[in-house]
Amino acid sequence: MSNYLIQNVQICAEDGRLIDGDILIMNEKIACISEGKIEGYEGAILDGRGYVAMPGFIDIHIHGAVGADFMDGEIDATERISAYLPQEGTTSFLATTITHSQERIQQSVDVNTSFLKKSNKEQGAEMLGFHLEGPFIHPEQAGAQPIQHIQKPSVSLLKTWFGEQVAQLKVVTLAPELDEEFKMLQFLQEQGVISSAGHSKASYLEVNDAVQNGLSHLTHFTNAMTGLHHREIGMVGAGFMNDSLFCEIIADGIHLSDDMLQLVMKVIGTDRIILITDSMRAKGLPDGIYTLGDQKVKVVDRTATLENGTLAGSVLKMNEGMRRIQSLTNLPLHELVKITSTNAAKRLGIDNRKGSLAVGKDADIVLLNDSFEVQYTFCRGRLSYSNG
Repeated sequence: MSNYLIQNVQICAEDGRLIDGDILIMNEKIACISEGKIEGYEGAILDGRGYVAMPGFIDIHIHGAVGADFMDGEIDATERISAYLPQEGTTSFLATTITHSQERIQQSVDVNTSFLKKSNKEQGAEMLGFHLEGPFIHPEQAGAQPIQHIQKPSVSLLKTWFGEQVAQLKVVTLAPELDEEFKMLQFLQEQGVISSAGHSKASYLEVNDAVQNGLSHLTHFTNAMTGLHHREIGMVGAGFMNDSLFCEIIADGIHLSDDMLQLVMKVIGTDRIILITDSMRAKGLPDGIYTLGDQKVKVVDRTATLENGTLAGSVLKMNEGMRRIQSLTNLPLHELVKITSTNAAKRLGIDNRKGSLAVGKDADIVLLNDSFEVQYTFCRGRLSYSNG
């Protein structure tokens, strides 16, 4: 059923106001938002008293959850991730790959493309496309990316995986300093694909040169990139200084210290920050031994590491990341909406249908209590998660 009336709920309206009222969902879309009662409706009703309604979260950088990974090459794995994500308020996502062999990446692309074609009919979170993280990265900033599969940027390889028009490819993480004559950056810009610098040793000037050739994004900001130094402010400095760069952050208290997270939010602000999870298959499961790109990953107390101690993604949930940011910054809800949904929707060019609560947009709605615990999640009007 995709027709619902949510009554007596606080609503984070598109104009930034927090209003009390009702939301009517009809045929997968938001049909009406009312400051007061909506009368005459006779279908399913949900009492939202005590909850706040926000637009569903959009996670543009996620590798897996509940024992599954987008690189598994099995449609069942993607179905399990999609079905799980509404528990944390996520209603749409980019399937994110990892540096691996050409064959394994192709398998992931093929299988997840099959899921993508039917995901708009599924009850879970909607797949919006792909985030290709690697293999075009710097080996000295590989992080948890398998170093043996790293390659130099190759437009022809992209076309092999995704076709001549690189359909369904939304974000590519690469080391821009390795992109000869910025051929890949220019190609991606022509195709409307987001170029993101990450796992890179680029200097501040190299990042600025890349921006002139299409770079517009930084992958998991501050992690696996050149840091701030008083004589070379690096990629982190570029993120602070360049207003055209959007910056992903993993707000788990592990990838960034609380002090750094506060600094990032203070300097950059909410218009360029996009909250991501970068979660791997251990999310939603107990501590233990898991894998990422065929590498053994140990998860202890919310921290995922390779055997050498390198961070290997996270087990963060989107609502947890939002809660952490709010506790450190005291941001109002309409600013939190930007970093969890609106900015990502604008980046992906889908803000005409996602990223805010407005009549005519997809009914991607999450209801949270005052502790940011998810109570209900609607994905395109379908009730995809209910807390009890």
